[in-house]
Amino acid sequence: MNTTSITPSIGVTIGRHTRLYYAYITTAPAALDAPSTMTLYTAPLADVSGLALDEIVFDSCRAKTKARLILVDATERSWQKRRCREHGHLFTPTDPLLVGLTTLQNWLWQRLGAPLTEEHAQLAHA
Repeated sequence: MNTTSITPSIGVTIGRHTRLYYAYITTAPAALDAPSTMTLYTAPLADVSGLALDEIVFDSCRAKTKARLILVDATERSWQKRRCREHGHLFTPTDPLLVGLTTLQNWLWQRLGAPLTEEHAQLAHA
């Protein structure tokens, strides 16, 4: 049986390989990410929460928590979700109307063209 997901997604093709990535909001640090997960946007939870499909309830202390909009490879989705939740972090789908294909394409192009920061360089060499 075919099931569909309302979680926004984007297909990425490099050479002959195509992968499907889904967009999620998380408060987990990048160290907990699955190998193919990519961060598109980082901001305080109060800012990022507006992109979530379902309302995120948080208090004023948690509003300043670092949150990320991430792309997760379809084959690593359950692993990523389990890992975030095991460590007590938020992992929720983004709203398909606010984070649609065009938005994902733009952010992905920006991310691919962005200079490598020291934090990302350390992760790439880990």
